[in-house]
Amino acid sequence: MKAATKFIHAGMEPDPSTGAIMTPIYQTSTYVQEAPAVNKGYEYARSQNPTRKALEDAYAIIENANYGLAFSSGVAATDAVIKLLSPGDEVIAANDMYGGTYRLFTKVFEKFGIRFIYVDTTNPANISKAISDHTKLIWLETPTNPLMNITDISAVTAIAKAKNILVCVDNTFASPYLQNPLDLGADIVMHSSTKYLGGHSDVIQGALILNNKELREQLYFIQKSCGAVPGPMDCFLVLRGIKTLHVRMKQHCENGAVVAHWLRQHPKVGKVYWPGFEDSAGYSVAKQQMRDFGGMISFELADNSMEAAMKVLSSTKIFSLAESLGGVESLINHPASMTHASIPREERIKNGLSDSLIRLSVGIEDAEDLTEDLQQAIG
Repeated sequence: MKAATKFIHAGMEPDPSTGAIMTPIYQTSTYVQEAPAVNKGYEYARSQNPTRKALEDAYAIIENANYGLAFSSGVAATDAVIKLLSPGDEVIAANDMYGGTYRLFTKVFEKFGIRFIYVDTTNPANISKAISDHTKLIWLETPTNPLMNITDISAVTAIAKAKNILVCVDNTFASPYLQNPLDLGADIVMHSSTKYLGGHSDVIQGALILNNKELREQLYFIQKSCGAVPGPMDCFLVLRGIKTLHVRMKQHCENGAVVAHWLRQHPKVGKVYWPGFEDSAGYSVAKQQMRDFGGMISFELADNSMEAAMKVLSSTKIFSLAESLGGVESLINHPASMTHASIPREERIKNGLSDSLIRLSVGIEDAEDLTEDLQQAIG
């Protein structure tokens, strides 16, 4: 099945009672049983919900997987993966990553005896060197947030499989339209469905997608026992969003390329972080494992001053200053004070995330309007 057909029809079956083409919103907390333990497959909505099941089926289909699980947020999905571990276990993670993930790792799970080791995952040799007898999980983002670093998923999974280590890939920035980590050997894919999958800045949700049945049962037990599940309305919104993922992503990619190249030639702009430049460090790997380069871009101004960055962040009219990404509207963000503020400044600077870095989530507006907006803001 081709991508467009897959995204439109994934998980969707006409409602058997009415023929409704859209999955109904089953707004119920419980289900009537014919007798104790005799039911129609549903007992209690924390454990199962028909709207959520349709979405979880869709998640599996769009990532070429066997199983999908929906969570109340991307962080909740990440939380479930780390709960597979035990005190004394170690996780190797990218040194450039979403601040909320870093906060969860360091402020919540470290005190339970799980150790996190941060390395530059763009060089698989760094991962090999960091592996110990206690390593149980490798956590990847590619492209990374916010420096757009690219990690070779196949190379990392080959290393991990030789050591019987799980690999989970946060695929939020790429989306299933651009990249499918399970096809490259990953064990689990995580999405903040809030972003490109929902696509309209109107829902918070997360997903885990995988092939292994035993691993799925472990994660389902965590999902059911800990209860970080999305409501049926949220599931409906993401199901709706997935139907247009392919057409939105095409425009995100097209606009992203226009904005990235425009920024690069601007005399007041310094470094531009976008994996689609042929001279970027991750270009060859991105070209191999992604179908296009996406709509996420970060950049620094030529003078690299906070004052100039703050002026740009406060002056755009079409780019809205806000956290999050992946919606149809363009957003501008200051990672150091917003999405990555939970990472200590010395760690941010060490990893190349400057105080004046600006991150763009390029939407699907007219590209000329977007560059004109940036021009008037940059000056």
